[in-house]
Order: sequence, then structure tokens, then C-alpha cells
Amino acid sequence: MAEEKEKISFKERIKKFFRDYKSEFKKISWPNRKETTKRTIMVIAAIVVISVCIFVVDLLFTSFNGWLAQIF
Repeated sequence: MAEEKEKISFKERIKKFFRDYKSEFKKISWPNRKETTKRTIMVIAAIVVISVCIFVVDLLFTSFNGWLAQIF
């Protein structure tokens, strides 16, 4: 027969969870100030580029829609 697993109390499971959580949290590699600044600038630049692209596409669709309205 299969072996029965030992029942672990709720309190012990909570303790284990927080021990594991603390252990994993110590493994996190946090970026320094220079890396954070560089990544922030990259994100802002990407947002600006994507915003300009969306603006241009919107402008083209609006112009095309106006052109179609004049024809019909």
C-alpha cells in the first residue's frame, strides 16, 4: 500500500511558508541607482516612441476617414 503522508499542522505550514519566503527574498538581486536610472530612461523613451507611432497612425486614419466622407 502507499505510505500515508504525515499530516502537518496549519501552524507548521504557515511557519514553513514564511521561512521559504524569507529565503527566496534574500536571493533577489536589486539594481543599483545607475541601472535604475538607465532603465527608467529607456522606459520613458519607449513610451514616447510608441505614443508618436500611435499618434501618426491615428492621424492617418482620421485623414483617410475625412477623405472617405468627402467622396461619399
